[in-house]
Amino acid sequence: MGKIALLFAGQGAQHPGMGKELVHAQPVAKQTFDELESAMPGLSKLCFEGTKEELTRTENTQPAIFATDLAAARSLVARGINPDGVAGFSLGEVAALTFACAFSDMDGFALVRYRGELMAEACAAKPGGMRAVVKLTAAEVERLAKEAGAWPVNYNSPQQTVVAGSDEALAKLDVLVKEAKGRSLKVAVAGAFHSPYMESASAGLAKWLENKPPRPCIVDVWANKTAEPYPKDPSKIAEVLAAQPSSPVLWTKTLENMQAAGFDSFVEVGPGTTLTGLVKRTLKGVTAFSIETPEQLEAALGVLRKD
Repeated sequence: MGKIALLFAGQGAQHPGMGKELVHAQPVAKQTFDELESAMPGLSKLCFEGTKEELTRTENTQPAIFATDLAAARSLVARGINPDGVAGFSLGEVAALTFACAFSDMDGFALVRYRGELMAEACAAKPGGMRAVVKLTAAEVERLAKEAGAWPVNYNSPQQTVVAGSDEALAKLDVLVKEAKGRSLKVAVAGAFHSPYMESASAGLAKWLENKPPRPCIVDVWANKTAEPYPKDPSKIAEVLAAQPSSPVLWTKTLENMQAAGFDSFVEVGPGTTLTGLVKRTLKGVTAFSIETPEQLEAALGVLRKD
């Protein structure tokens, strides 16, 4: 058996009821939620009973997904599975860094909440959105995005690239993608994330990290911005993390580099199955699981323990 990687879900994976079943079944998941609830009263109710509209608001989405990601990861470790490396998609990277002890749970949670506030402010200052473009190569999407006046920002899989920009630019992109025989799908987020529209959020994060610097990671965390493990130097960790909200997510390259480094089991922790699907569409000869419910946890354990 090769190495095991945990993949921490990101924004867009949120849904009403996320984490509820796992919290009721796994003591460590409940413990994680209870601790974070002390910093954000109403967090559990937001995740378990919140509406789709409430969960789509960036300032709600980020802490809710962070909590669900961390609870799922801790549930797996409590059952005896320790990863050799981790990665997180967009905001999931903060949960991954917290899991790797770069931040305490409370500092990681404070960071992700502040990140959400900063990005919400950036969204209000520069409104925009995102489109997932499928059935076209990344190079084709890059060309069409440039023509539309938008930016390719999430390289999700060889046949899915997400573009961010103003509503006007995205409307133009929709037409161009259709003409090129591709499909353009609206992403359930509140702004043009990972684009220059988020530069003010990156600046705010950099200042926050000056006061709460990260610690060296105890397990490799593969960075969205570089598709390589985070540096060991805490100041370099802060530099890469601060730039993340306004930088593209090199997810396809990250997965390819992790496989080349010996990872062959990828376990998505947190809400949804988006990252599991991206692994299956990007890599061959690997296994991929999603863990959000007790049933999914048991199924993954059954395979991982055999290997």
